[in-house]
Amino acid sequence: MHISRSETHQQDRSKRKKRLRRLIFVNLSLLGIIIIVLGAWLAAENSDKLKGLLSFAGNANKGQNQTINTGDKGSEKEPDLTDDVDLSGNDTGSNLPNEEEDTSAVTDPNGAGIEEERVSLSFVGDLLVADYVSAITAREGYEYLYQPAMLYLSEPDLTAGNLEFPVTKRGTPVTGTPYVFKGSPDVLPSIRNAGFDVLSLANNHALDQGVEGMLDTMKYLDEAGLSHMGAGNNDTEAFTPVIKEVRGIKVAYIGLSRVVPFSSWKADKNVAGLAETYDTRRATEAIAKAKKEADIVVVMVHWGKERVDQPEPYQKDFGKQYIDAGADLVIGSHPHVLQGFEMYKGKWIAYSLGNFIFSSYPKETAGETGVLDALCTKKGDCEMTFHPMFTVNAQPTPLEGEKAKALLDRLTSVSFGVKLNEDGRITPEK
Repeated sequence: MHISRSETHQQDRSKRKKRLRRLIFVNLSLLGIIIIVLGAWLAAENSDKLKGLLSFAGNANKGQNQTINTGDKGSEKEPDLTDDVDLSGNDTGSNLPNEEEDTSAVTDPNGAGIEEERVSLSFVGDLLVADYVSAITAREGYEYLYQPAMLYLSEPDLTAGNLEFPVTKRGTPVTGTPYVFKGSPDVLPSIRNAGFDVLSLANNHALDQGVEGMLDTMKYLDEAGLSHMGAGNNDTEAFTPVIKEVRGIKVAYIGLSRVVPFSSWKADKNVAGLAETYDTRRATEAIAKAKKEADIVVVMVHWGKERVDQPEPYQKDFGKQYIDAGADLVIGSHPHVLQGFEMYKGKWIAYSLGNFIFSSYPKETAGETGVLDALCTKKGDCEMTFHPMFTVNAQPTPLEGEKAKALLDRLTSVSFGVKLNEDGRITPEK
């Protein structure tokens, strides 16, 4: 079983959020003191009481007993705010929300009014940093790709996508397929820094550079602190989920592909390759097993027909079989365009999230993209929101106003029994 290799990433993200909130809190407090002093000065201007009021302000400031060590003058060292800060001067612990706690939860001795802990999961479609994208990153750097969408990727507890190219310096290019890709390990730090935690390798390009390239990809992902699933040295490893834990909620990610160019790419007992789902037997077995080990099961599946915004009949059938086996979320990729959403037995299927970062120049529906959010309880009940975007100069860029509404309305038209509201929330049609 793959255990999280990105705990450090999550801790870094948590510390950044805590530090920002504390800096804001401290600055607001100091601003309040300045306002009090200024107001007192104006009220007492030209009066004999001015000296006393200024003395009062000085005592008020002293009463805060707040000191922050910023190091030597001119130093770039940031304030050490990793310890709790109490502006009253009492060492009673932080009065700020703890990043690791769900501050919306209300405890009650009788159990009334308690809100369940929830985990925020986000998903994007295909990631393929190649061709025209490479020319842009050579000029702007890899981090440039994610800048407009950064908050949507970094704020959730866990973010996942489909890595549709091998990451290797070696390998033998496969023949017999129209498109063959290869990426540098240098691309991975930017993906991690953008906020990604989990990447699926179960797709039709994972072995573009042979088994050697696929195994290199796994190694480089491990080194970059990015968890992965859907491929392995054998079928057991390929079907084994990544399991993450956030605030006591365990989330299992399973990667599957029904787009496998050659039968030799399918993982087997002594064969390295992909977790395939041309039938659903091994997939549903893996899902049922994961459900015993985790609270929430996410199936990320490569399937469907390219450039078509409607799922194939088997996609609708397979998605429901996965849910019957224990999946809480089914997230599709491969068509390179967005497809619709469906709710089945209270669980969600996203048939295709289209392209996110992709090699070909984005036009029309191929440029439509976004980030899908799932806010889930430990029981696997999820509230879904889609943030519409369009790719501009290789950057997924959030849409606003009428453009956002138009894309959300189009997705409603290709969905099944659900609608996308103006705020992106996906709800059952009434």
